[in-house]
Amino acid sequence: MNNIDLFTVSDAERERALAHAKFAAAEAAKIPDLPAGLRLRPIHKVAVIGAGTMGGGIAMSLANIGVPVTLIDASAQGLERGLERVKDNYATSVKRGKLAQADMDQRLALITGSLQMVDVKDADMVIEAVFEDMDLKQDIFRQLDALAKPGAILATNTSGLDVDKIAAVTQRPEDVVGAHFFSPAHIMKLLEVVRTTKTAPDVIATLMDLGRRMGKIAVLARIYPGFIGNALFRNYTREAHFLVEDGALPHEVDQVLTKFGYAMGIFAVHDMAGNDVGYQTRKAQMATRPNDRRWNDLIMKLCDLGRLGQKVGKGWYRYEKGNRAAQRDSEVEDFIVQESARMGIKRQAKSEDEILKRCLYGMINEGAKLLEQGIALRPSDIDITYLTGYGFPAHHGGPMYLADRIGLAKVYADIQRFHKQDGFWWQPAPLLEKLVREGKCFADLQTGA
Repeated sequence: MNNIDLFTVSDAERERALAHAKFAAAEAAKIPDLPAGLRLRPIHKVAVIGAGTMGGGIAMSLANIGVPVTLIDASAQGLERGLERVKDNYATSVKRGKLAQADMDQRLALITGSLQMVDVKDADMVIEAVFEDMDLKQDIFRQLDALAKPGAILATNTSGLDVDKIAAVTQRPEDVVGAHFFSPAHIMKLLEVVRTTKTAPDVIATLMDLGRRMGKIAVLARIYPGFIGNALFRNYTREAHFLVEDGALPHEVDQVLTKFGYAMGIFAVHDMAGNDVGYQTRKAQMATRPNDRRWNDLIMKLCDLGRLGQKVGKGWYRYEKGNRAAQRDSEVEDFIVQESARMGIKRQAKSEDEILKRCLYGMINEGAKLLEQGIALRPSDIDITYLTGYGFPAHHGGPMYLADRIGLAKVYADIQRFHKQDGFWWQPAPLLEKLVREGKCFADLQTGA
């Protein structure tokens, strides 16, 4: 196969990629080991724990399909703020002509606030949506185990924690499941349904169906750090950061990514979300992480310098007041160059080709590992996760589809080169090696799902 230009996609290839996305969305709903005709658990009332941005968005997603929700928070101030945010979100939709006032009133009437955990007692499903902290989540699930009615589904909105460990503190692990919504939950179309070692089949089927009713693409995953989406995203962001240490500048990486088709480059995304997201968790992990591999701590150092992103007017870029347009900042660029020197890295200019391959091929390699371990059921599930939840350009069809289009032998050869050059993080996935050896592609795995 000739080299393909990843920055230019023909109309015919766009059509094929979009057809693949449609196929992938339909495939994601099929769970091979669920018995035919399995009865779903009734979901007439739901409780959501945590009235933050995520909890409020989940409550809206449920109210939008007519399901009454009790939104529970530990703080009166937090609850009031959360309910006000929900009201503002609906009001914005009314103002834009996307929602009738009567519909807004009807949906708001379905959402009730509470400060009492005991108010989960009548819920058919409870969705926990608090901070990403294992101890906190386990404490909540101990309470839910005591207070929720028999047969209630107990779901955690964790974005990557071990759901088995959360289920283990209950006497009903078969009722526990991961329900990873994406923020803002009332808008984003992806729902990762995370199956534990003991989750009952009807719990899986019920949550997959609820996702469909909410207008979302529900994708089944097994337990793995970051599940499907964030597992790949880690590789994408890590390589982007390493590229900046090795010789590229943030705007150069972002320009390549937007040229490829992303709406925003990764460093602009960091600035928008806040560079301090996950700061405390990463800080805590630094003491115990392995020393046999390279780590990237530049984003931590930016936070220490007060460069938190758009909200303070400076991050990887600088921002004028009242304007979200990213501007290059010589101050941060000089700091990056100094950090490279401090780490003993001789900076070298990076081509568009290397930037793109390093950002994309790490995701593809990780996707192969997920398939091999059964974390994802099929390649198309990884593709639809990325198309729906992470802004992967639709005209490229998803990372695994794109790998087939490039040719796995070529992708594998580059991964081997990166492994030799950069070590640990580029260890080739055995499945990728096997497929290349056998002259197969990821699409060949679809029929085995």
